[in-house]
Amino acid sequence: ALRHAWDERVGQGLAPRYFDRQLGCDVIKVMPGEYEVSADDVTLVTLLGSCVAACIRDPVAGVGGMNHFMLPDNEFGGTANARYGAYAMEVLINDLLKRGGQRRRLEAKVFGGGNVMRGATGVTVGERNAAFVLEYLDREGIAVAASDLGGKDARKVAYVVRTGRALVRHLPIAATAADIAAEQVYGQSLRRAPVSGEVEMFG
Repeated sequence: ALRHAWDERVGQGLAPRYFDRQLGCDVIKVMPGEYEVSADDVTLVTLLGSCVAACIRDPVAGVGGMNHFMLPDNEFGGTANARYGAYAMEVLINDLLKRGGQRRRLEAKVFGGGNVMRGATGVTVGERNAAFVLEYLDREGIAVAASDLGGKDARKVAYVVRTGRALVRHLPIAATAADIAAEQVYGQSLRRAPVSGEVEMFG
């Protein structure tokens, strides 16, 4: 079973940090249903299939963060948590404001929402997630500086908190089959009962 202890570690500076040789910096990995906010010289990294990650920062306050949500909202009610976009966006923004950010200065970069489920028809989960995050940011008056949404690939995203630099690597589903399968299983369990900008690619 997947363990998503977002309430124990997310946004509290408790997420494990490690040095990534490829990126050449300290990294915190943000898992599905989690978010992280920091003012440190650290890079936030996540792997996305149909999920979406919003990376938001205040460049003046020097604080930024990333979330990783799986569905726009909890259709069946229940406890709010960061697996759902409506709550994931709220807690990320509120944490940024608590740490000195100002709403009028916030800028966002958004990623993910891929159609990675074989045989999916109609409006996919990825499309719903992508539409949700853009609508949410527009409603809140937060500028989208860059986006890489949709398509059929998985993505690895690295977000440098202090500079706002975003690096994206598109990955074939076969290369991330185990991770994406786990994401899909978890997303299905939760459902029971064009903006442009500069995005760097990295290899």
